[in-house]
Amino acid sequence: MVPMVNEGTGTVASTNASTNASTIEGPIEGTDADARTDTSADRAADRGASPGTGTGGGTAVRAWAPRLVAVGIVLSALNLRPAITSLGALLEEVRDGLGMSGSLAGVLTSVPPLCFAVFGVMAPRLARRFGPAAVVCAGMVAITAGLLVRPYTGSTAGFVAASALALMGIAVSNVLMPVIVKRWFPDRVGSMTGLYSMALALGTSTAAAVTVPMTRTLGGSWQTGLAVWAGLAAAAVLPWLPLVRDRGATAPSVPLAGRVPVSGAVPAPASGRAPEPGAGPASAPGEPDRTALRITRSRTAWALAVFFGLQATAAYITMGWMAQIFRDSGVPASTAGLLLAVTMVMGVPLAFVIPRLATRLPHQGPIVLALGACGLAGYAGLYFAPAGGAWAWAVLLGVSNCAFPLALTMVGMRARTGVGVAQLSAFAQSTGYLISIPGPLLVGVLYQHSGGWGLPIALMAALMIPQMAVGVLAGRDRTVEDEAAR
Repeated sequence: MVPMVNEGTGTVASTNASTNASTIEGPIEGTDADARTDTSADRAADRGASPGTGTGGGTAVRAWAPRLVAVGIVLSALNLRPAITSLGALLEEVRDGLGMSGSLAGVLTSVPPLCFAVFGVMAPRLARRFGPAAVVCAGMVAITAGLLVRPYTGSTAGFVAASALALMGIAVSNVLMPVIVKRWFPDRVGSMTGLYSMALALGTSTAAAVTVPMTRTLGGSWQTGLAVWAGLAAAAVLPWLPLVRDRGATAPSVPLAGRVPVSGAVPAPASGRAPEPGAGPASAPGEPDRTALRITRSRTAWALAVFFGLQATAAYITMGWMAQIFRDSGVPASTAGLLLAVTMVMGVPLAFVIPRLATRLPHQGPIVLALGACGLAGYAGLYFAPAGGAWAWAVLLGVSNCAFPLALTMVGMRARTGVGVAQLSAFAQSTGYLISIPGPLLVGVLYQHSGGWGLPIALMAALMIPQMAVGVLAGRDRTVEDEAAR
């Protein structure tokens, strides 16, 4: 987170599948169980309750609870990126105020993917123990505290530590948002995920656009300009407070196709291809997973992990450094923030379009190449005329950064079973975020030692080539179950 988001959701498939496997009590057998499950979910939805909580010993949920959850989802999503993009807009002021070198600033821009890799893996275990709503509530508290404290620590070490606290809250919330969507809105996963993704992109772009002018309005202090975002995070705590006792122990399962599979049957892959003979079924919900894949045997899994890592590298370099690139080329600070906002806001419409297009194609390679070509054109523009065509480069790089929703979509398409999706998503995200850690740091080091942006931009463009190559490999019409079995 981790992860759509952004930046962001790879976590969508993983957490959905893991929720399905861990929250249903008792095995499901035959079509009668299928019908009972669907009817139960429908009845729960009709009475405004969380599906699965009104029967089977669960606690009845008040009719207002789903509305409160929806408000909590939107407010939480708005807070999953401002900690990063607000800093990018004021990075020059922060560096001057704390006496940071370019290399140290590179370390700072590498902290988000490191925290997402380290803390995101803790989220499912915490959710099983305390409930997802309680963990997200705690995550919003951590974001509030981190954003409020970090501008006033007075040292680089304190600033990084407070930033890590905020990013820890972002990481666990990023992972658990799709879980909560699946649990409370099983019949509206697509629309609620779209709402969540739109709010995430809106928060990302808004923080980039308004941080600099808001800082000037509040007196010109970069400390105030960064700390003010703690207010938005504090507002996101409130909707979760009445729900912290809800552990979701009886949440329903909604597998990949939206129905509980008949015992012994294997769902068809997203690509529509029939499963190979002899392919085993996914683990029954509520039972231990006896069909764990040796995911590292799959070339597709490795290709997808590297693709995820390289697109995350580009995203965090963009969020951390792009505003500074424009400022150093003579663009005013407020305009540079708006340019970063344009790049981020491109994810709002394209996050809806790209997944739908990808699922209609047997091979997602053409989309990978198109997005990569936009990235190469944007980097070429930054290299040769950063200020002259700034708005065009911002749009092109925004389109290129939409490799993130494509990566999430391919996670669901490259596995045939719920177990496979969960393992593939966890592997691709954890490996990918680890791969992305050195990129922003290396950009800072190159900028510090070369005295300009020529080498860093060349590095960004060079990384786009392997991203396109592994993306084409990850987009082939095959499943990790088949490759792991071989």
